[in-house]
Amino acid sequence: MLTPASESELADDVKTAARERVPLAIIGAGTRTGLGRPVQAGETLSTFRMTGVTLYEPSELVISAKAGTPLKEIETLLAEHRQRLAFEPMDHRGIYGSSGEPTIGAVAAANVSGPRRIIAGAARDSLIGIRAVTGSGDIVKSGGRVMKNVTGYDLVKLMAGAFGTLGVFSEVTFKVQPAPETEATLALTGLSDQTAVAAMAAALGSPFSVTGAAHVPADEAEPARTYLRLDGFAASVADRAARLRDELAVFAVADILEAATSRSLWLTILDLDGLSAPFSTPIWRISVKPGDGPAVAASAKAAFQARVLYDWGGGLVWIAGGEGDDAGASVIRAAVRAVGGHATLVRGPESVRNAVEVFQPLPAPVMEMSRKLKATFDPAGILNPGRMYAGV
Repeated sequence: MLTPASESELADDVKTAARERVPLAIIGAGTRTGLGRPVQAGETLSTFRMTGVTLYEPSELVISAKAGTPLKEIETLLAEHRQRLAFEPMDHRGIYGSSGEPTIGAVAAANVSGPRRIIAGAARDSLIGIRAVTGSGDIVKSGGRVMKNVTGYDLVKLMAGAFGTLGVFSEVTFKVQPAPETEATLALTGLSDQTAVAAMAAALGSPFSVTGAAHVPADEAEPARTYLRLDGFAASVADRAARLRDELAVFAVADILEAATSRSLWLTILDLDGLSAPFSTPIWRISVKPGDGPAVAASAKAAFQARVLYDWGGGLVWIAGGEGDDAGASVIRAAVRAVGGHATLVRGPESVRNAVEVFQPLPAPVMEMSRKLKATFDPAGILNPGRMYAGV
């Protein structure tokens, strides 16, 4: 394993690999190696030794850190100043059974976001600057430490979510936001999936600034529950919660969960605690229009045993289940194709992830553009080859 401790060492390692045509599997601490297609590599390159916060200005709401810095370290530092990452990154260790500490560079590379994305945007929306090493071993910089920096091409948005196939992050800069004084969650019991989507739409369309909207369908042990989160100043949260409860009375009488219970609840939703076991069960991440989510879930349940979680007001559907040699890909892709959307096989056997499209198949023109971008940033094709799409 290659473990550079600095940006210059990282560049040297990549240059050597490019010269010798050695494919590299790029990781942070390796907590998300099950996400994407298996990489056929000659070496693994990890950024976990490249650690440290390089800039933090609480008054400017900006933080920069080397790519291997543990996410926990970032979040702890921000919490000391009553600040947070707006996009609420998910921790994948629960669904992969992996160890180690997730790194801030990997969060940016995979564009990892959580329930708050519906109001705060994705990780790439908070990422305002990067330093990275391309597949040629060149060090590039894009963005800066202020939101208005527009110098050059927007490599920030291009590389966020590229899973290390275009470049290896050496440093990332995020804008942050103040942490709320408190939070509360409204819990509605017994709604069908369709009614829950309608209730979540009503809440998100209200003036009460809902920061989380999720639905857990009924199972043999528990009735269905729909959750709506509010946060901010205590007086404001109490007032908005009461008013939103009144507005949603047409759907069900809501219970109000106080701050500690609310925080624990949303951690289980964020990290898919209810879908994680057993590890042999495939997990699909499906993005569709909220009103179409129940139909996609119903198609899956008609074909195989499945557990479902709705997030983002119903626009994000997590499905744990999938049978056959394709882990249910034929069923899921057909259901998504019928309504329009995207489906990603987030967890599945390596043999399946080698055989089926893990990420949503791209139209031919978009795939050709992706190949050209790969050739531009990684001419030798050594950075996480095939991680997202075969041959790219």
